[in-house]
Amino acid sequence: MASAFSAYHGAPKSEGSHFTVTALSRWSILTKQLPAVDKIKVLHVYDFDNTLFRTPMPNPSLWTGPTIGLLATQEAFTNGGWWHDNRILAATGDGAEQEEKRAWDGWWNEKVADLVRLSTKQPDALCVLLTGRSEHGFGELIKRMITSKGLEFDMVSLKPRVSPTNQAFQNTMHFKQLFFEALMETYSQATEIKVYEDRPRHTKGFRDFFAEYNRRQIQAPTRGPITADVVQVVDVSTLLDPVVEVAEVQHMINQHNAALCKEPSSKSKLMIKKTVFFTSYMIGAEDIKKLLKLAKIPANIPNSDLKFHANNILICPRPCPASILDKVGGMGSKMLWEVTGTACLDNSIWAACVRPVPHTAKYHTDNPVPLVVLALRKGARPMDAGKIKVWQPLPAEERFTFETTVDEKVILRIEAEDPTEDEYQSLFANKSHKRKHNADEEWAGRSVQYTNRNETRSFHTGRGRGKGGNANRGHRNAARGGRGGRGRGGHGYRSLDDVDTRGQAPQVAAAGGTGPLGRGRPMGGQPAIGADLQSYY
Repeated sequence: MASAFSAYHGAPKSEGSHFTVTALSRWSILTKQLPAVDKIKVLHVYDFDNTLFRTPMPNPSLWTGPTIGLLATQEAFTNGGWWHDNRILAATGDGAEQEEKRAWDGWWNEKVADLVRLSTKQPDALCVLLTGRSEHGFGELIKRMITSKGLEFDMVSLKPRVSPTNQAFQNTMHFKQLFFEALMETYSQATEIKVYEDRPRHTKGFRDFFAEYNRRQIQAPTRGPITADVVQVVDVSTLLDPVVEVAEVQHMINQHNAALCKEPSSKSKLMIKKTVFFTSYMIGAEDIKKLLKLAKIPANIPNSDLKFHANNILICPRPCPASILDKVGGMGSKMLWEVTGTACLDNSIWAACVRPVPHTAKYHTDNPVPLVVLALRKGARPMDAGKIKVWQPLPAEERFTFETTVDEKVILRIEAEDPTEDEYQSLFANKSHKRKHNADEEWAGRSVQYTNRNETRSFHTGRGRGKGGNANRGHRNAARGGRGGRGRGGHGYRSLDDVDTRGQAPQVAAAGGTGPLGRGRPMGGQPAIGADLQSYY
């Protein structure tokens, strides 16, 4: 068992002279004098990301799963990706300049912050902040953050390029275990070490490390066993404002591509692409609530078996070809509809049929009649609502009108640039679905069967983005990006530089130009971006 931990051990017993207070202070970015060895009986070590601070994570509502894995893979980017670009952390909330004035209020795990304050007040405790973020990239920013919060530590230790004894680090786990060894060997009179950590894999790794350390202390003691407690902290990750997040990732990609132009490498130039699930007449939140009241779902069907929709009238699945987009007035075009009836198919699909207002307005839908899917039972598909033949008319007093906006349901992905790919082909993550000819051909047959529509154009308002462009409607979310984001486990999460060859995100290939979503922004400022991210949820 000892061999399994041999790579993580610091200097051997014969080099005990290295374990001095002066030597240990070199692990810290602070200049304060460490307390004498005989003054310290307990060691309290706090992780930073999602333990003490509610660190923003890649937003799973914005990015595909493989892209979230790619963002966290250090080798994929010349600048290290999400966990190595300090602009990402600095973009938290309203940006570092504004957040520093209010001490990043709302972005801390207050329970852990209170524990830090208690550790500081305990005279025989050494209080340490330990993070695998790089010392050269994040030292000053993290120092500003904890200072603004009024938190005091005896040591603030970030990962240097090499250890004070010139040892290279294999990964974050290796760095922290080398630090623990130096800490325990230096404060050899401490009888207890308590570590606060949010990542289950690191929690287990630390517990195994301390168990092996104590076993070695019995066989060949250097300071004697120590009572070790690794506290599993509940993940408190958050999300950035979505507009800011895309702008910062685009800036990161721009830097990556610029570096490859200066110094060629095996890495590929990257770009942000969007995957379009469907194009539709999108319905607003208040009208969604009104429409859902029309779904007469039997009381014996539990909500857990249902998925509620009522948010769009389908124009076409996947990206909308220019000819169809032109018929519906272009992206951002507004239109009024009236609810005329409801139906249920096989006790699994609840829908409402609608008609344009005025009745002569031109529209396009991929269903035989324009409809809104209200709710689906597990296993049912929205497309099957097109099989409904009989609708129950709504009484005149129950009918109402609502407004829609032509838009796309999309999610973003990061891929290698492909100079052979046109704009339409880039909308498909699955390359086998891309058409090498005019995209309008794909819809020629479908459009023929709906020839009874009025072709006047005057009832579409706000022509908007035209044929597939983006409206400049990017905005900041007042809720600071929606806290309570998902945890680390489900999307290929790989924190900091903790990278190995197993489970790695697929490597990208090919080459090309620059990304489509802007040129980045000053740290913490407004993004230069034209994407409307309301449709990314």
